[in-house]
Amino acid sequence: MSSQPRWHAALWLAALVVALPGARAEQSPHIGYLYPAGGQRGTVARITVGGQYLAGARQVYVSGAGVRATVVKHSRALSGGTLNSLLDKLSEAAALQRRRYEAAEEGDTKQAGILGLLIAKTHEEFEMLALKAGLDDPTPSGLATLRRRLSDPRRQPNAQIDETVILRVALARDAPLGQRELRLVTPGGVTNPLYLQVSQFREYLETEPNDRTPDNAVLTARVGSTEPSRPELPSRIPDGKLAAGDIEVPSFDLPNLETLPVVINGQILPGDVDRFRFEVPKGTRLVAAVSARSLVPYLADAVPGWFQATLRLLDPKGNELAFSDDFRFLPDPVVYFEVPKDGEYILEIADSIYRGREDFVYRITVGQIPFVTHVFPLGGRAGDTLRAALSGWNLPTKQLLLDTQPGAPPVRRAVLDFAGPQSNEVAYAVDSFPESAETEPNDTPATAQSLVLPHVVNGRIGRPGDVDVFRLQGHAGDQVVAEVQARRLYSPLDSLLRLTDESGQIIAWNDDYVLKDGDLYRDLGVITHHADSYLLARLPKDGTYYVRLCDTQNHGSDAHAYRLRISPPQPDVELYLNPSNLTVPAEGRTSFTVDALRKDGFQGEIVLALKGAPGGFALEGARIPCGCDRVRVALVGPRQASGRPLALCLEGRTEIGGAAVTRPVLPADDVMQAFLWRHLVGTRDWFVTVSGRGSGVALKPVGDEPVKLPAGGAAPARVSVPKGLPPEQMRFELDEPPKGIAIKELTPGPDGVAIVLCAAAEAKPGLKGNLIVKAFRETVPEATEGEPKPAPRRTPLGMLPPIPFEIVPGPPAAAPAPKPEAK
Repeated sequence: MSSQPRWHAALWLAALVVALPGARAEQSPHIGYLYPAGGQRGTVARITVGGQYLAGARQVYVSGAGVRATVVKHSRALSGGTLNSLLDKLSEAAALQRRRYEAAEEGDTKQAGILGLLIAKTHEEFEMLALKAGLDDPTPSGLATLRRRLSDPRRQPNAQIDETVILRVALARDAPLGQRELRLVTPGGVTNPLYLQVSQFREYLETEPNDRTPDNAVLTARVGSTEPSRPELPSRIPDGKLAAGDIEVPSFDLPNLETLPVVINGQILPGDVDRFRFEVPKGTRLVAAVSARSLVPYLADAVPGWFQATLRLLDPKGNELAFSDDFRFLPDPVVYFEVPKDGEYILEIADSIYRGREDFVYRITVGQIPFVTHVFPLGGRAGDTLRAALSGWNLPTKQLLLDTQPGAPPVRRAVLDFAGPQSNEVAYAVDSFPESAETEPNDTPATAQSLVLPHVVNGRIGRPGDVDVFRLQGHAGDQVVAEVQARRLYSPLDSLLRLTDESGQIIAWNDDYVLKDGDLYRDLGVITHHADSYLLARLPKDGTYYVRLCDTQNHGSDAHAYRLRISPPQPDVELYLNPSNLTVPAEGRTSFTVDALRKDGFQGEIVLALKGAPGGFALEGARIPCGCDRVRVALVGPRQASGRPLALCLEGRTEIGGAAVTRPVLPADDVMQAFLWRHLVGTRDWFVTVSGRGSGVALKPVGDEPVKLPAGGAAPARVSVPKGLPPEQMRFELDEPPKGIAIKELTPGPDGVAIVLCAAAEAKPGLKGNLIVKAFRETVPEATEGEPKPAPRRTPLGMLPPIPFEIVPGPPAAAPAPKPEAK
């Protein structure tokens, strides 16, 4: 047998090792993609989940109602030893087969029979080994398929997606359409969520090769079972009730297989191009909308940080009829095309720079489907009747009644669902201030539209060069806020705000308002160009002032809509915690982060509290000091481990304008984009799993007062140590400390240890928060004569309660010594 497959396997394993220099020691379960990333309601889908540390996955959580999933099997990338053992078994079977042929030719039927039994036994051993290794197809042909995949030069091994879990997902007939969150439950805890789409159209999985010759089966292929029966699914499946005892519902086909619309599912490997052939009649107003970046929002190890798909529509000769590489500022492309004649058309999808991997997953919805390109206005006042005008393709109506009932979130989403296929989502905002529409002409101070504050204006930058000017009266010392909502509501407007006095003198201006935390860039959500403007200014004198709004790129159209709030400051706060999945030891601690997005100058203290949590849970360090934007908090687990993850809720309590208010703390995940940037991506749930008991070592700081840490200096934090634990064996590590704060040294004492903390000279006085400290006991094994000195051994002792700190001014710099006078 050729050694080439083993050489490829060795190369693949070497690449895998190279890909893991920064592997996380805690081995938290993680999922990187779903394929396919959705299914049609009323069907059953087989979905592959790619990730890491997924062994033992036993449950699946899917947000919303009507979707139920069970784990079928788990598999991981084969080790070199296992792959070689499988190849050896095949070689052994082949050698026995040759000897059997020779015995048969010589007429030795007895020997041929014995060899036949040995061949069967070898095949059985191969199958058992293949099943143990987790091969999807535990046969020689399955191994051959795996070998071809491993030796594919386009494949880029990545340890974070080398494990797979196969799911069986049943989607009820009345399952609400749209995007869900899917998580796996493993012995190591709950994974991060990824998105699963429930669709209304027939689903198709690409068939390779389709790089040069288009996939022709997209309109005629049958998905799943070919049996004609159409069994009924349950009308409703309880939200989150999954795993053992799942119903058995066979896959089935839907009628009209040879018609559009259809949802195409595929994956792009490096250099891959996928093409699909259609027959489309004249007059079809064809829409092809891609979901790619919206399925996997951020990739940590790929530039620009997501799958940047390109979409082309071609005629049979390869001539380009339409092209898209995004939908305005959203990376997922959309193509619109009115078909001029009956015939064949080809749809092509690729990555913009021909990258690819298993997590470059896509879904393309193709057909004469309703697609809303923009709406106006972008919102309304709570409680008022609001009908938005719609623009787009294949819309059965041009208006959509929007929900403005008080009490719901300020930013909401709606779809057009009018006696036919459902449209894509539109976003809009609901506020409490008086509202009006922008009135033209208002391009100059002479024609400016007068406003009485507070006020929200719904307007458009309707053409290139358009400027909207608004007049207001103010008094010396008044504070005024001007805030644009546009990009957050999927308007293409890239706003620019200026506040001027009557003479034209600029008081304040802003282009893009971006949330930053020191040198670490962090933002909320999946919009990476924060093009909405915000300014807060104090008026210098009584008089008339003007707010000017335009597009900084000098663009404009009916789609360039906005909502402009001009008002006195409305102090408030939004709160976010991360990660959205935690594992806490019983009677032990784990930590998480809470970010406070303060609005309109709000600086108050915020107290965090669990809401409706089962008994035994507790928070430590649950206070966000005045003016602080981030704090690390410890969650203490109850005495007993939980048999399943628990969905907990956290809230923040503060005072605004003399009134006590409560704000929810929304779960999110801190994810990386393209090796550098960090983003908080909101999730639906916060899951906490209580594992076995912690270390049981009672380590705690001495005293409750914050450590006053001088900038450029040091200060001790004293920790008590139980009897029987030698202080000189104690070791401590800071977990994700603020930049510039570190442990300088440890000073053992009679009843504990002093952790001497130091702060960099550039640390900002006034910074407050909590330090999370992990403790270890370090011992040195006895040396064996003639052997190298053994390395120290560390035993984890758990996490200390959070240590509060405050950066204070450091000692004044010493004056330079005077230079000696020249003689």
